[in-house]
Amino acid sequence: MATFILVPGAWHGSWTFEAVTPLLEAAGHTVHALTLTGLRPDEDDLTVARANLDTHADDVVRLLETAQITAATLVGHSYGGMVISAAADRAAGRISRLVHLDAYVPRDGESCWSLTTEAYRQSFVDGAADTGYAVRPPFRAPHGGEPRRRPHPLASLVQRIRLTGAVDRIPRRDFIYCSGWEDDTPFAGLRARLRAAPGWHVHDIPSGHHAMREAPGAVADLLLR
Repeated sequence: MATFILVPGAWHGSWTFEAVTPLLEAAGHTVHALTLTGLRPDEDDLTVARANLDTHADDVVRLLETAQITAATLVGHSYGGMVISAAADRAAGRISRLVHLDAYVPRDGESCWSLTTEAYRQSFVDGAADTGYAVRPPFRAPHGGEPRRRPHPLASLVQRIRLTGAVDRIPRRDFIYCSGWEDDTPFAGLRARLRAAPGWHVHDIPSGHHAMREAPGAVADLLLR
């Protein structure tokens, strides 16, 4: 049986996988859905201000070590693709599979800021205007007005990832493209690149960005392959 570690995108917590988790568990697998540092309701402003991409990668690595997981499937949605890439590079020996669910797939030196669209960069700037360190959740599509979303640590969105190349040696790597928001997706070019890249398996789901809520059965089916 597999062990899945589910990493949410910006502004979201473990709850974003609440429709997928029981499907994986019903198939006999172990599931850990994370809420990253700085996104938890009880955390103070200093914790949010200090949280960056390294902090979030450490959240994943700490779970791998504490739970003594040796063959994890890391699933990252959207910004979570940055997190699982950084964590896998640090703990490659504990990971058997990476799944980027409509998520960024960075190369060394890239950031969520550098990889996303100008519209998203502007939303980061506008959303951080109140505090300077936390980005308010956007209310435009595809995010809507989900009330459980939290301000996201700005530092994690702009920090450049540092990769040694270990992440490229993970035995299996999947990219799931959500084709239902073609006008706004920042992932169309990435999908084309990964289709031509050795070692990648690219899949399409005809849903909006939040496929784990809009099409949980399709997401679970792909994860269970």
